[in-house]
Amino acid sequence: MGSEVYYIGVDVGTGSARAGLVKKDGTLVASSTENITTFRDKEDHRIFEQSTTEIWNAIGKTIKAVLKESKVPASSVKGIGFDATCSLAVSDENADPVVVTKGDQLGQSGDRNIILWADHRAEEEAELINNTGSVVLDYVGGTMSLEMEIPKTLWLKKRMDPKLFSRCQFFDLPDYLTYRATGQNTRSVCSIACKCSFVPAKGGWQGDFFEKIGLPEFSKENYRQMGAADGDVLNAGLPVGKGLSKRAAGELGLLEGTPVGSGVIDAYAGWLGTIAARYTEKGKLSDVVPSLDESRHRLAAVAGTSTCYVVQSPEGVFVDGVWGPYRDVLFPGWWCNEGGQSSTGQLIDFMITTHPAYKELTEKAEKQNTNIFEVLHDTLVTMRDENKVATFTELTKDLHFYPDLHGNRSPIADPRMRGAIMGLTLDAGMGDLARKFTVTLEAIALQTRHIVDEMNAKGHSITAIYMSGSQAKNAPLMQLLADVCKMPVVIPANAGIAVVLGSAMLGRFAAEWAGRQGKENQDQGLWDVMVEMTPVGSMVSPAASPKEKKLLEAKYKIFRETIEIQKRWRKEMEDAAK
Repeated sequence: MGSEVYYIGVDVGTGSARAGLVKKDGTLVASSTENITTFRDKEDHRIFEQSTTEIWNAIGKTIKAVLKESKVPASSVKGIGFDATCSLAVSDENADPVVVTKGDQLGQSGDRNIILWADHRAEEEAELINNTGSVVLDYVGGTMSLEMEIPKTLWLKKRMDPKLFSRCQFFDLPDYLTYRATGQNTRSVCSIACKCSFVPAKGGWQGDFFEKIGLPEFSKENYRQMGAADGDVLNAGLPVGKGLSKRAAGELGLLEGTPVGSGVIDAYAGWLGTIAARYTEKGKLSDVVPSLDESRHRLAAVAGTSTCYVVQSPEGVFVDGVWGPYRDVLFPGWWCNEGGQSSTGQLIDFMITTHPAYKELTEKAEKQNTNIFEVLHDTLVTMRDENKVATFTELTKDLHFYPDLHGNRSPIADPRMRGAIMGLTLDAGMGDLARKFTVTLEAIALQTRHIVDEMNAKGHSITAIYMSGSQAKNAPLMQLLADVCKMPVVIPANAGIAVVLGSAMLGRFAAEWAGRQGKENQDQGLWDVMVEMTPVGSMVSPAASPKEKKLLEAKYKIFRETIEIQKRWRKEMEDAAK
């Protein structure tokens, strides 16, 4: 094994850090996962915090574990890539963590130094930013989300001692990881353009924007605290500095100087790890050999706790409520748009675990030596047969669910949106839980269609959805997505590795960069790496009967009406409360 070449991908998700050891052809040799703590505030449901110290230690454990399991020597690892959630990491100028928790310790040295992507504390700051009329807003779908890094940074400034604030460095988490790995404070276009208000199409940082919102020191000090000054930015996978520093190499069990690829946000790693796939349909390999140009028709859906949707285009496409267009994020000169649902996997768990019949469900699953989803599916099949209907959609035709329990990311871009159910009865048993489970999947699919419809209406030409993440294992949801969105869904050979595989591709590209320099070689080189390393997927085609199509179309119409009704009711109540 020692003579073979390997790459490591590191994926830091919401709940865990994972390392994958990958061969040059994309074969996963070994993987390891370590859980990550998320700190909550019992008195404020908006607060989600983590620790870079814990995350870095977890990464070290996972990398050492895959090397031990595979018996691959560190000398055979030729490159490493990182992806992570789009969370705000704060350190001092020595890379030591700075506390982001409100209270007396805010700004002091301490481990709780990440404001997680899901944290919604910066609502007022986001509203202030969205009233500026800045050109920055044009490149985030017209409305900046409170989940992005600048509202959170502004929240910190308003509450932190000025002296402590001035010593801080602010990172999107993927950039922090490459900084920690190399000691080189070079930012990725992916992180700073998508989450930090850097606009490549307008020359980068917009000084007047930071002055308007109350962060004038950033422009006055040449973005010392944000990085990426004077064009010091990298496209996806380009080598960062001189590779792993001596300190990082020791902590990770790798060799000093191992090439490190410029990182990406986890959703974009999912794009890298799926979009270049060939696929089988009804057991036969498709004749389509994907090209970089073909990527414009393929929407990557990275579905875990939340779901992100990423599509690339040769020209900038402006879509209200959908982030972007971001130029140069993955390929120089190409543009990306990013839509999303703030809560999907989390929503499914919530709807199941908070139901009165949840205990009965778990007991039945244990008794039958199976999992709760098999029990729910069997329950739905029994109910379908007893009610003499053909589909689960017919079974829930009078139950409608709007899923924004944690606000809307896309395409409404309104954190005040809330969930709603119409069709409740006094049933609190297993049948009711099963109905609510399937209508939750249906609502996720309906909202996916809303996002795709908005993207295509404004100029995209999406014709297929390429899945990755844990939800790709959910067969009923995959079929609903195909049926509701009226387009095929391609599932990777191993749904769980697509994101970490995307990161490993960054490591390989960095290792091979010396022989690929130049834009044309850069574009084709990264695409070639993707094609060579992406396993063949399988296609789920739309399969709804004519009757189910009519029902789903009616449900989509009601779904869209629900949005307008909620907005109208909110205004009526706000007016009444004045």
